Amino acid sequence: MQFADPQEALDFLAQHPDVRHIELFLIDPNGVPRGKLLHRDELLAVFRDGRPLPSTILGLTIQGEDVEDTGLVWEVGDADCWTYPLPGSLTLQTWRAEPTGQLQVCMHPERGLPAAVADPRLLLARVADGLKADGYHPVMAVELEFYLLDQQRQPHERPQPGRQGNGQRPQQTQVYGVLELEQLQGFLNDLYRACEAQGLPARTTISEYAPGQVEITLEHRYDVLQAIDEGVRYKRVVKGVANQHGMDACFMAKPFADLAGSGMHLHVSLADAQGNNLMASDDPQGTPLLRHAIAGMMATLDDALALFCPHANSYRRFQANSYAPLAKSWGVNNRTVSFRVPGGHPNSRHIEHRICGADANPYVAAAALLAGMHKGIREQLDPGPAIEGNGYAQVRDSLSTDWLGALSRLAQSTWAKEALGEDFLRVYLAIKFAEYRQFMGEVGEQDWRWYLQHA
Repeated sequence: MQFADPQEALDFLAQHPDVRHIELFLIDPNGVPRGKLLHRDELLAVFRDGRPLPSTILGLTIQGEDVEDTGLVWEVGDADCWTYPLPGSLTLQTWRAEPTGQLQVCMHPERGLPAAVADPRLLLARVADGLKADGYHPVMAVELEFYLLDQQRQPHERPQPGRQGNGQRPQQTQVYGVLELEQLQGFLNDLYRACEAQGLPARTTISEYAPGQVEITLEHRYDVLQAIDEGVRYKRVVKGVANQHGMDACFMAKPFADLAGSGMHLHVSLADAQGNNLMASDDPQGTPLLRHAIAGMMATLDDALALFCPHANSYRRFQANSYAPLAKSWGVNNRTVSFRVPGGHPNSRHIEHRICGADANPYVAAAALLAGMHKGIREQLDPGPAIEGNGYAQVRDSLSTDWLGALSRLAQSTWAKEALGEDFLRVYLAIKFAEYRQFMGEVGEQDWRWYLQHA
């Protein structure tokens, strides 16, 4: 694990004398940024000596509550665990009212114990190192869809799309609409400015398949940790800039029953040590290596589903004819399957993993994806024939839409324990089962509407 050189802090402080505070954060197992706001006088010490954070910071529910079963609370006395800065992560948050810095940290593999076992970035690093040891260097890119919603609403009121530049709320699904992007010019200008300040490769913007839904692509990176770091920082930027414009950037998998869900598509290929694409081929179906990788992801999908789809809401996204996948299927240039081999130049041949909702933790999802690929390659698995045409009409092996069933399958998985580690899974599952019990224990409007008078 490579951490940042103190010279980065010295250079930043010299270049930005007006910055008084720095947001220090790490990513928890749910994908939520958590940390502290530091004074500039504290920054250099973080680079030189690390910064302690409590062990419980990596054992929290999505609601931010301690989960005692993680073993990171009372058993260890909520011990301090040392984090260290990631290279290149000290940047500006341009959307703040006052100049503010931003710094991403990660648990130290040894000094960060006991919480280090639950750090999702360390998980991804271990899985990627396993592939590299066999000569395969993962190349990835993160593609996230999200909704821009108005912050002003009454309790229990349906969220509404944020107002556009003309003061109106979008009401129609204008997929690929350019006028819709024009109306978001102010937000997009600030977003691209923030991404440039943080060195994030934000590229093409698309008006997606619902009013107020947007997607902005990021570039492929030879370093998988860099690709996922940029994905989580991009998500933080989108939320920050949206807040500046009076909107919430919503990355729920299915915020509206009658509108499109939001996915996180992970694009992946494998390269050699010189950066040459090992999946490159004149054959649209790619090399045998590509097909073995798909077969491995298919073989492990049931066990890994609770990692790709971590919340109750995640499973509402799986609906026919919705551009969300329903089965363990693959195809070429086909958006109705789970594992898509995009068209394009032979040298760009890669796999688009379409399972995850935008609510998934990118580190955890990428680790599970790569571990599945590794299994397929080692065992030379066969994915079967590619789907041609409408994949929804050719479902052979449906995905589970049951959150508890997916969690139970993960808990029983020998493959997951070997590939991802028992310690990480223990913490992750403790968090998710706690959330499941809390979610199912809540009585709300739907219960009253369905059962109050008729049960």
